[in-house]
Amino acid sequence: MKLEFTLNSAKVTVETAPDRRLIDLLREDLGLTGTKEGCGTGECGACTIRVQGETKLACLMLAAQVQGCDVVTIEGLDPAGHHPVQEAFTGSGAVQCGFCTPGMIMSLSTYLAAHPDPAPEKIREAVSGNLCRCTGYQKIVDAGLAAARALKEAHRG
Repeated sequence: MKLEFTLNSAKVTVETAPDRRLIDLLREDLGLTGTKEGCGTGECGACTIRVQGETKLACLMLAAQVQGCDVVTIEGLDPAGHHPVQEAFTGSGAVQCGFCTPGMIMSLSTYLAAHPDPAPEKIREAVSGNLCRCTGYQKIVDAGLAAARALKEAHRG
């Protein structure tokens, strides 16, 4: 089937099987390997992307479901890798093995866009669908708070 959608601000047209998973299309066909597949069953959140402004799990979506949609992966959040959430993850030591990081950043950046002044417990809720085996989550919460401050500062300036 012919599939047309916007991917990281660029119009994309691809031929794909109607039953192809979106994560496979992104990683294998389009070369966007920042979106990780951890479990393949929607439990870990490593494949979190944004579709029509909402977080979705690419491993649970068929590619056909993004027909006509706006899709953002970690590569499209900030092509230079300097989004405040990405910077905060690095600065707070929230990146260890890095496998969960893209999904965490996509979940947290989506949440912070709608909730610019989060409490620590709300950050924990925002990333509750993303599993991390390395950091113990406190550094991720710290990164979320730091990113919220940076985003506020950027909006003031």
